[in-house]
Amino acid sequence: MFGKDMNLGNFKKMAEEMQSKMAQVQDELKERVVEGSAGGGAVIAYVNGAQEVVGIKLNPDVLKPEDSDLLADLITAAVNQGLEKSRKLSSEEMNKVTGGLAGLTGLPF
Repeated sequence: MFGKDMNLGNFKKMAEEMQSKMAQVQDELKERVVEGSAGGGAVIAYVNGAQEVVGIKLNPDVLKPEDSDLLADLITAAVNQGLEKSRKLSSEEMNKVTGGLAGLTGLPF
């Protein structure tokens, strides 16, 4: 099943090393922040690599009470864009560690 240079003990060691590297990448991703924006930058959402919204920046021009529905839509769009960028960043960084194996295992990164 394994090549002559690959035994179960080596395979287990490689899996443990990969798991350790993946944990390290996950910690690093918490510190990396991407931006999602909407309304030409009127709303900017900051999302870290762990898919956590860490900030929102609003242009004062969108803070009019009569535009509250528009503001809600812009915030939603900016957050969704930020989350998508964060998921892509996470996937790219994990693929560097796993060599693309994460996609085969159904893991969420």
